[in-house]
Amino acid sequence: MKNYLQNLFAQDKPLVFSGSICFEQSYVPVDGDSASAAELIALLSALSGVPVQYSLAMTGALSHSGEIMAVGEVTRKIEGFYEVCVRRGLSGKHGVIIPADNIDNLMLSKEVVQACRNGLFNIYSVEHINQALELLTGIKAGRRLKDGHFSKHSIYSLVDEKLRHFGYLAEKKARRQKIKKSASTQ
Repeated sequence: MKNYLQNLFAQDKPLVFSGSICFEQSYVPVDGDSASAAELIALLSALSGVPVQYSLAMTGALSHSGEIMAVGEVTRKIEGFYEVCVRRGLSGKHGVIIPADNIDNLMLSKEVVQACRNGLFNIYSVEHINQALELLTGIKAGRRLKDGHFSKHSIYSLVDEKLRHFGYLAEKKARRQKIKKSASTQ
């Protein structure tokens, strides 16, 4: 996540924040990096102030350049979330976001396949974090423009604005500390 954020946002300013996210994976035979894409989505949501849809679950590992990489046990994850949704009542808005590389290996139950055919459950495959971000927020991720900013009304423009504000606050604090230190040595 750090490298992705630095590559995207630290072109013209330092990144002056730290974040901590904890996702628990309680299914013992599965471990690894399968929540890293969801972690980045959660961080971008917090920085932008744009909420994500809770009717969609997501799995996928994240590369340094934002690609969503295949993970293990995808069929099991889909069916597990489907069962939760059935217990709570399928609305047609429920679904999962999975790595595109995992599509060919799915072995879904007939019940899940039928629910998808009936429009009660959805499976979205993505190749890049931007696709997942747009599915989960309903807002364009954005792209860097020639002037260095991001396209207007995009998630990335909101994040960039917040990060610029953090940089301003850090610079302001550093100036105050320098003045305070200078005054105390006189």
